[in-house]
Amino acid sequence: MSKVAGEWWSNWEVVTAIPSTMQQVAILVILVLPGVFYQAVRDRLKGPLAAEREPGNRLLRVMAVSALLDVCYALVAGPWLVEMAVGNGPGPLSGVAHHPRTAGLIALLLVVAVPTGLAWAEAALVRRRGRPVYDPVPTAWDALFRRRSSCFVRVRTKSGAWVGGWYGRNSFAAAYPQTADLFLESQYRLTADGTFLEKMPATGGVYISGAEVEVLEILEREQVHDERER
Repeated sequence: MSKVAGEWWSNWEVVTAIPSTMQQVAILVILVLPGVFYQAVRDRLKGPLAAEREPGNRLLRVMAVSALLDVCYALVAGPWLVEMAVGNGPGPLSGVAHHPRTAGLIALLLVVAVPTGLAWAEAALVRRRGRPVYDPVPTAWDALFRRRSSCFVRVRTKSGAWVGGWYGRNSFAAAYPQTADLFLESQYRLTADGTFLEKMPATGGVYISGAEVEVLEILEREQVHDERER
């Protein structure tokens, strides 16, 4: 009998813990998620800001945007939203429990649609003013390879060795916030002073870690041709 009573009491504790858990979820949805959706769409449309390199700065912006949106929601429809959430039942969120579809639509509107629309409107305003969509460029590495057409790349590593190759449509340069690195689809032989020679036979490309780069130079096809004829 005591075992049955113990199991019953354990289940009762789980049930009574549900309202507080729902409140925590509601707080997360209200205080954090609007800013998260805004930040994600904004980064997608305009690119990440250099000032947000640190996770703490990004979190601060998310919280600030969420707080601003929450204040606007409260001013426009605060009493109605509270009545919708609380309802007339015994639980703290009985209104949500009695009208789950309506609550879901409201959450979709306030948490996803409005922050997304705000980010789109901000990006459209920036375009209308003639500013670059990706402004400012976080690093010089991003500026160098952003919209870069095919070219030769020559790198002197920190060890003093020269590495070079062809940067084409199958090449890749990692951009902020990822660690800077570079993949050249074809590797070329270079002399001791960095002059380009012939393409290495059966080359599958070459990977260059940004941390090992001391000097990186972009060369057009004509420049490499002129170097070879000197």
